[in-house]
Amino acid sequence: MDLNLKDQKVIVTAGAQGIGLAITAAFVEAGAHVHICDVSEDFLASARRQFAGAPVSYSLTDVTSESQVDAMFADLSQRWGGVVDVLVNNAGIAGPTLPVEDVELSGWDQTIAVNLTGPFLCTRRAVPMLKKNGGGSIVNISSVAGRLGFALRTPYSASKYGVIGLTETWAIELGPSNIRVNAVLPGVVEGARQERIVAAKAEAYGIEHEEMRQRLLSKVSLRKMVTAQDIANQIIFICSPAGASISGRSLSVCGNVEVLS
Repeated sequence: MDLNLKDQKVIVTAGAQGIGLAITAAFVEAGAHVHICDVSEDFLASARRQFAGAPVSYSLTDVTSESQVDAMFADLSQRWGGVVDVLVNNAGIAGPTLPVEDVELSGWDQTIAVNLTGPFLCTRRAVPMLKKNGGGSIVNISSVAGRLGFALRTPYSASKYGVIGLTETWAIELGPSNIRVNAVLPGVVEGARQERIVAAKAEAYGIEHEEMRQRLLSKVSLRKMVTAQDIANQIIFICSPAGASISGRSLSVCGNVEVLS
């Protein structure tokens, strides 16, 4: 299937690592022009090497900083003639893994800032560029923790439920401008970040790492983790003409996570 994304102008936040890197690579393979921001100089340097010669640009940008986000969009607006086709709000953090009574306000505030305030700051600057373009697509990365309770992960789950609220609200508000807004909900995703989460939960429950890992997978119908590529594939589809009538949806890519524990 030709997804017809050649020369599309795409922004991916936290696009130099993990799921974001897979999303960036998928858009580059589809022929898009991609701008990725990240908070890590090391990850950005690695991405520059990986995408050498490709139409990819970079910025060291903290999505929780209004001034840094505004500067990134001002630069992109000048570079791209004031238009953009796709915004992927991918930046996110896991936050603390603790019982609610042990969660510090600083941990709560940081998680909400990255996972909720970041998408808000980026979207409000992207919308005028999307409107000037005649429409486009916004994808917000939520989580299955945005549809299921997640013990010991209060800030994270709250923020990811909030992403669903942003998605449904913006889909209604921006639909008349031909801007589609969807959320993608990853489940248990392979990689170092997931293993850190497993380790933290194993410690909190006082069990071995592998036992915690198997406990998580026992509640996934397909009994396996998903990959960053699985997430990227879904995003590429809904941003393409093949997904032109999909908006306001929360699309789980998780192997059917039945419950989080």
